[in-house]
Amino acid sequence: MKFSISRENFLQPLQLVSGAVERRHTLPILSNVLIKVSENALWLTGTDLEVELISNVTLTGDFEEGEITVPAKKLLDIIRGLTDGSEISFQLDGNKAILRCGRSKYSLSTLSANDYPNLEDWQGELEFEISQSNLKRLIDSVHFSMAQQDVRYYLNGMSLETEDNVIRTVATDGHRLALCRLNYTEATLPNRQVIIPRKGVMEIIRLIEDNDKSLKVQVGSNHIRIFSNDFIFTSKLVDGRFPDYRRVLPKDGDKNIVASKLGLKNAFSRASILSNEKFKGVRLNLSSGELKITANNPEQEEAVEIVDVDYQGGDLEIGFNVAYLIDVLNALSAEEVKFTLADSNSSALIEDGSDDSALYVIMPMRL
Repeated sequence: MKFSISRENFLQPLQLVSGAVERRHTLPILSNVLIKVSENALWLTGTDLEVELISNVTLTGDFEEGEITVPAKKLLDIIRGLTDGSEISFQLDGNKAILRCGRSKYSLSTLSANDYPNLEDWQGELEFEISQSNLKRLIDSVHFSMAQQDVRYYLNGMSLETEDNVIRTVATDGHRLALCRLNYTEATLPNRQVIIPRKGVMEIIRLIEDNDKSLKVQVGSNHIRIFSNDFIFTSKLVDGRFPDYRRVLPKDGDKNIVASKLGLKNAFSRASILSNEKFKGVRLNLSSGELKITANNPEQEEAVEIVDVDYQGGDLEIGFNVAYLIDVLNALSAEEVKFTLADSNSSALIEDGSDDSALYVIMPMRL
């Protein structure tokens, strides 16, 4: 096995697949990247048994077909360190991989490609095409509400749901919920709901860009796969049932507040400086045309912010985790944001002032 390739053509796919490689793993081969030369192309694969990434680049120089695995991080660091425009030659010498570039030479340990794990073959039960920008919006709008290492393992991921002409993403950690909806006009989709694990979601965010390039999405009984011109991404699905989010959407809110997103975000950000570092609570006092934000901490320090809002109802006092509020405001792109509240013990519903495709629910805090 041997091939020649420019530094840039080697670096891009190598960086792409290295995101799936697990650096600290009980199986040494999972720290390696699979390098395969076949069909006039160089194929690179990285996996941690949960997520798999494959990328390829066409070879133009001399090559001999074959496959081997080498340490991913060491190889990536070497290629990164070479100068732009360098030409790299790669070949096997016994159980070592030899890289040459100019007067530089590197010898890397290898492990057999036969021992490299592949996610098992599976059949797609649902398939659709979507632009990168639409998939990015569906994920960016909700991913921050996923749980982290929750014993309710089905919360440590994002729900992807198809239903007729709608694709939905939902994430919740039990204290807040984020939902985004995309009207899908290309086809009528079957009813299906799967949970993509947290690592898979974060990898998709890293891989896709905000452009109109098309992606093909395949969903099977235990896996999801995304095809693009640059990569093939596969992730196992979380084996569990996502909670019925429709039951927690507030329906009896009668207090509607419309305010400047930027003004609210800046006020919450300043107030959060003096909030309790552990609980991050802020108190909201709502009166006609005005919102008063108060934060306290154990050092007896206090922050008070007053923001003009469009509100004509009665007085209301309610507490929230200010970090949750800021996360939602960061996810919204509109200039105005709409809050719907019922009373001091009920969750808040937060939406874009002009677009109802994304909505957010935050439970109140006792302060």
